[in-house]
Amino acid sequence: MTSIDLFRNEPDARSYTAGQTIFSEGEPGDFMFAVISGEVRIEKRSKLLRTIQPGEVFGEMALIDGKPRSASAIAASDCQVAAVSEKRFMLVVKTNPFFAIEMLRMLSQRLREQTES
Repeated sequence: MTSIDLFRNEPDARSYTAGQTIFSEGEPGDFMFAVISGEVRIEKRSKLLRTIQPGEVFGEMALIDGKPRSASAIAASDCQVAAVSEKRFMLVVKTNPFFAIEMLRMLSQRLREQTES
């Protein structure tokens, strides 16, 4: 089961138009997001770090460590995302150990990509 399968029916689905900011670097992070459709750019100081595709999540670091957002998220195209609260995130981690492993793998991959470039 992928992240998007877990979050496809989240009650807090949000739509953004291309170019719209979802969140900005330095803001508190009360939600992580799963991309349902469209694409989202993750930028730090206006530099593109990665593009998030449908089925992927972003914004999870602020939920995990409780620190402000380390980057900004901007809709690369018209998109729909599921907003996942910390309470919901913790429940999914607790009830679905595979999701926790998937999150660890994703974070490891992103860290490797950043340190290799």
